[in-house]
Amino acid sequence: MLAGVAIAALALAGCSSKEDPATDPSAGAGSGLAALSGELKASGASFPNTYYQEVITSLKDEAPNLKVTYNSVGSGTGKKEFGSGLTDFAGSDSTVKDTDGVPAGTFLYVPTVAAPITISYNLKGVDNLQLSADTLAKIFQREIKTWNAPEIAADNPGVTLPATAISVAHRADGSGTTNNFTKYLAAAAPTTWKLGSGDTVAWPADTQGGQKNTGVAQLIQAADGGIGYVDLADATDGKLTFAAIKNKDGKFVKPTLEGATAALAGAEIKDDLTFNPLNAAGADSYPITAPTYLLVKTTYTDAKQKELVKAFVTYLLKDTKDLAAELHYAPLPAELQTKALAQLDKIS
Repeated sequence: MLAGVAIAALALAGCSSKEDPATDPSAGAGSGLAALSGELKASGASFPNTYYQEVITSLKDEAPNLKVTYNSVGSGTGKKEFGSGLTDFAGSDSTVKDTDGVPAGTFLYVPTVAAPITISYNLKGVDNLQLSADTLAKIFQREIKTWNAPEIAADNPGVTLPATAISVAHRADGSGTTNNFTKYLAAAAPTTWKLGSGDTVAWPADTQGGQKNTGVAQLIQAADGGIGYVDLADATDGKLTFAAIKNKDGKFVKPTLEGATAALAGAEIKDDLTFNPLNAAGADSYPITAPTYLLVKTTYTDAKQKELVKAFVTYLLKDTKDLAAELHYAPLPAELQTKALAQLDKIS
């Protein structure tokens, strides 16, 4: 009953008598959170982990009797644990496939934020690197093996490139970051990229795999000539150097919050609220901008768990926009945020 009262308070807090909380995405969760008590368990994508952990920390001040844990194990493992009933909700940067262990019709997508996937590199003497999609595809397929290759030189006129060997790092675990990076290459370099897309792909044998985004960041740092794909938050924390990527409009754009927001503006939203900002048009769009979602159940057998999940997701969507931006994640546009909140009304 306490949880139910708290949700009612959530809907009202921050709204004037003329505001409708169902249509006002700026309305905050408010003080009703203080009445919540219980525990929520979740796991999944490492891509939004920095943000989710800060949301959970922030929530402790508002709801001291609610314990929320989110284990950053990768999208693939997160989906399997969610499908097995081990968690109350999951984080995923990729959509659910038949082989992921989550039965169709048992879950809903709730988009939360989007963020750039950086192409981070470690190359002495080169602080500003530009890469096109076709060049990236050839690097990660190991068709280009040295940094002074003609294709890289063509992307970087006037830059002195060393003959250093390229060391490619990628995710070893099932990963939504891998899914989105390879989807980008398939879309932006369709005649060059040959490895397909998915949470896992068959990387060349002479590449290195790391666990989670942090593991890839460590591999890049450890190798002179290293390159890999890492979410902006972890790449920033690791003090990595990022390349500017050529977008659909032919402009080389660095991974920034502004570039991700521009990409979001041109993303097509499907009926299930999945969306694709990858390779979006627009001069300011960063082309490897990825979405991320929470997967929630369509039905919770425990009414209290249902209300706790709804309260947590409502808080995340309504009250942590500024926090998301501080951590290099782009908040959802108002229209998509409203639709994301409406997903919670479908839970029984």
